Amino acid sequence: MSHDKVILITGASSGIGAATAKLAVESGYRVALAARNTDKLDALVASLGEDHALALSCDVTSAEDQHRVVAQTLSRFGRLDGLFANAGMGGTPGGFSGADAEVWKSMILTNVYGVGLSIQAALPALRASHGHVLLTGSAAGRTTIAGSMYSATKWAVTGIGHNLREELRGSGIRVTLIEPGMVDTPFFDSPPEQALEEQDIANAVIYALNQPERVDVNEILIRPTPPRDET
Repeated sequence: MSHDKVILITGASSGIGAATAKLAVESGYRVALAARNTDKLDALVASLGEDHALALSCDVTSAEDQHRVVAQTLSRFGRLDGLFANAGMGGTPGGFSGADAEVWKSMILTNVYGVGLSIQAALPALRASHGHVLLTGSAAGRTTIAGSMYSATKWAVTGIGHNLREELRGSGIRVTLIEPGMVDTPFFDSPPEQALEEQDIANAVIYALNQPERVDVNEILIRPTPPRDET
């Protein structure tokens, strides 16, 4: 499959972002890959081919960086058809009683403010292409988790997705929330016992992107299959 469509992926240097970049290129897309860690991005671009991929340094909490990344994407590829706002970070133990408040600050800015900035920077180009916004939410944004500020940030992403869809109604731009359960990625210090793989989430992203224009996949909630009962 080959086409001219271009996707911008934030948080693209590892985990779900990198897996999605690889599958997107295999599916015929060109990809603009944004992250703070440019060493990993450069290696990823080298593996994907510079004709198909572009590495971009970006702090998602910086509006200047976000607008620059979109401008560089348009300068290189001439268009933007999809935004996958995937950059995010976790918190620290301790709940509301004892978690590190400075980590909260960074997490909220990354997981919520950064998503808003990504959307705002990309929307003019996406309006021109009648494109697609995809957001990395979480199963944690659909349930309650004791003492979890991370879960609260993902509730916010869920709200952003639904509210953005209403703002863009009639524009031709589709909005999809990708909501993974536990995924075995560098996000976790040790792999969860029962977890999805990065590829599983990448598959969901490409599935939503590849639907006909008449189909707007609002949400994809992906959880690991529970272990079999061997008794």
